[in-house]
Amino acid sequence: MAGRDGDGHPGSRTLGGMATAAALCDLGPGEFLGEIDVLLAIYADAMDADAALLPGRRELMRRHAAYPDFMALQARAPGYAAGDHRAVLGFSYGFRGEPGQWWYDAVQTALSRTIGLALTAGWLADCVEVAEVHVRKDQQRRGIGTRMLTALTAGRPERTAMLSTPDRETTARRLYRRMGFADLLTGYSFPGGSPPYAVMGAVLPLADPVAPASLPRSASPRV
Repeated sequence: MAGRDGDGHPGSRTLGGMATAAALCDLGPGEFLGEIDVLLAIYADAMDADAALLPGRRELMRRHAAYPDFMALQARAPGYAAGDHRAVLGFSYGFRGEPGQWWYDAVQTALSRTIGLALTAGWLADCVEVAEVHVRKDQQRRGIGTRMLTALTAGRPERTAMLSTPDRETTARRLYRRMGFADLLTGYSFPGGSPPYAVMGAVLPLADPVAPASLPRSASPRV
């Protein structure tokens, strides 16, 4: 999904409809790892993350970069010199979900107990895991997250997209619903202990969040 911005920089696309005219840039695994500290700071800001947990999150992100069909995007504001971290407004990434991955295995076990083996296989057998979508607090509600999620999943070969999000009514969760994600599991705590999460799934391609609301989806990727 490589493109070019107006300055001819590879891997960049303009995000329309934004006051900042941010560019959406593809990050390969090496570039992602090179930016990991900047991205981790955005994660911490967006999630109000406990500083003690950030080293573990950093290691998790490093492992994710080696997962199959990894794709990462970074939203950048114009007018900053190359390497100026103030230009980075947000990031997102995902990869093909497969058995043996911690999130995949935990969700597969939990879903099998609640919706059954057949429906679980339908959701997970051919899925992209949307691992992270985060925007700096001072840049939220400008459509950056929407466009990153749309671009991250557009053209993917998988049939479904899966993610987990804190199990409370947040702006992000409402956006996921508008884009076609349905709750598959709620009140779920991951192994090792965690606040309650909701596991959500959508059939690709995602819905246009600004289009009129469609009928609710059922909890089956075949409907």
